[in-house]
Amino acid sequence: MPLALLALAIGAFGIGTTEFVIMGLLPEVAGDYGVSIPTAGYLVTGYALGVMFGAPLMTVLGTKISRKRMLMLLMGLFIVGNLLSALAPAFSVMLIGRIVASLAHGAFFGIGSVVAADLVAPDKKAGAIAMMFTGLTVANVVGVPLGTLVGQSVGWRVTFAIVAALGVVGLGGIARLVPDMPKAEGVRLRHELAAFKNVQVLLAMAMTVLGFGGVFAAITYIAPMMTHVAGFADGSVTWLLVLFGVGMVGGNLVGGKFADRALMPMLYVSLGALAVVLALFTFTAHHKLLSAITIALIGALGFATVPPLQKRVLDQAHGAPTLASAVNIGAFNLGNALSAWLGGLVIAAGLGYTAPNWVGAALAAGALALALLSAALERRTGEPSIVVTGGTPAEQRAAVHH
Repeated sequence: MPLALLALAIGAFGIGTTEFVIMGLLPEVAGDYGVSIPTAGYLVTGYALGVMFGAPLMTVLGTKISRKRMLMLLMGLFIVGNLLSALAPAFSVMLIGRIVASLAHGAFFGIGSVVAADLVAPDKKAGAIAMMFTGLTVANVVGVPLGTLVGQSVGWRVTFAIVAALGVVGLGGIARLVPDMPKAEGVRLRHELAAFKNVQVLLAMAMTVLGFGGVFAAITYIAPMMTHVAGFADGSVTWLLVLFGVGMVGGNLVGGKFADRALMPMLYVSLGALAVVLALFTFTAHHKLLSAITIALIGALGFATVPPLQKRVLDQAHGAPTLASAVNIGAFNLGNALSAWLGGLVIAAGLGYTAPNWVGAALAAGALALALLSAALERRTGEPSIVVTGGTPAEQRAAVHH
């Protein structure tokens, strides 16, 4: 794998840390600002919505500059947002800081996925995407637990200051290691937008929303669920997040490996198993050992869907994939926002801290149904639905060939 993938993974590590560390610190943040835990959950929802809207916006704004320079600018925005969160005097200001940081997230992973895929041979593209996302998953093994520990020990503001410093390291890595790659000739914004006319692209994004949303329904409220239901001490949340992160690392690598061999079967297995495990979490959450095992499985099965879903979008938006790739990252976070909101609703309705697990199971089952529908439509046409519209016939042929 090219060394440039390491630079992308470094940036992903910083982004992954800030995205997930807030979940282990929700009680501390809620206590400092005097808000309820469901209200503090808006820091998760707000970040996710920022990713969803920021992904296409920042990608479109970056069409005039090189992908490397855009990745560097995105890391700068990420640094500013985390510094604002660290210094926020009020909950509303912290929410703004989270949104500012989130604007970099979707475009970074969207553009980074295209760069990673272009660095390797066609039969290794999913593996390259998975390698970049390894930074995000390792963040959950190292960055998130350490950030949670620091936040619980000396204050959550210190955690976000450290995250901003990680952004500086990521920025330096991209500047030094990622090559300047020319944009595809003849591919303009209208070609990027045309990808959204392809029903398979839309179905893949819908699978992304529901599939990874199922993970966040449970994980957003993991701290109160484990302390109030399973009976863990507050400090145990740190190593439980380590288990979740270890599962993510393994699932991401396995998903990338098998997506290059049998993409749709990989989605069937991972989404179906995820729905079952999330439903079981409602019961295993009452037992310490079983809940720990279940958390690791949720991480593994959830992230096993990431490389195949991202590659599915790149395949179906063939020739003009940058915007579709970024929007799909936004789709992951739309699922996060939707599930965090629904999870807060069922908790606020008095159904208990385990109720979000049923929400997650339903969402994952919906993603599996869409995967089966997508495959059925593909079989009906007899070939994958790759559509390139707009431009001259020569430009369309060049885009499909690319």
